[in-house]
Amino acid sequence: MAIHVQLPIEEKELASLKAGDRVLLSGVVFTARDAAHKRMVEEEKKGVPLPVDLNNQVIYYVGPTPTKPGEVIGSAGPTTSGRMDAFTPLLLEKGLKGMIGKGYRSEEVKESIKKNKAIYFGAVGGAAALIARSIKSSEVIAYEDLGTEAIRKLEIEEFPAVVINDAYGGDLYADGVAQYKKD
Repeated sequence: MAIHVQLPIEEKELASLKAGDRVLLSGVVFTARDAAHKRMVEEEKKGVPLPVDLNNQVIYYVGPTPTKPGEVIGSAGPTTSGRMDAFTPLLLEKGLKGMIGKGYRSEEVKESIKKNKAIYFGAVGGAAALIARSIKSSEVIAYEDLGTEAIRKLEIEEFPAVVINDAYGGDLYADGVAQYKKD
């Protein structure tokens, strides 16, 4: 049974989620990939305000394909999260509470998730067209010059994901490996 989670995520709801929980996310998420992360961090270090208030927000690591006529968005599958690891701790310190992507996170990011009471959700790679059905609206809000890597505001409804890293240090990937080795 999946847990319904409303975004932006409230601290109480985030605190109730544990590694391994299946969730259906609804509400607002922002998209950002490598180039957008790099620019945000560079600008933040220069004292330029972030283009998005990250407090309690979730970033989906995606660079959607071009939108076909009559559709809200093109294919929108998750990007490998490790590509954002160099930038993630700073964004978590700025109030980011969640990320959606695929794959492992570095030890530094997992520690920052725990320290900042945040969460990492895994989305299914290879299901881009299916995931796109959960996206109800899409609007470019920053860095339009980056094309597919521009920051977008998405309205999502029942977006399927799994909690990979929770706010307490829980790690679904590590738990799965440990269970496999035990059996």
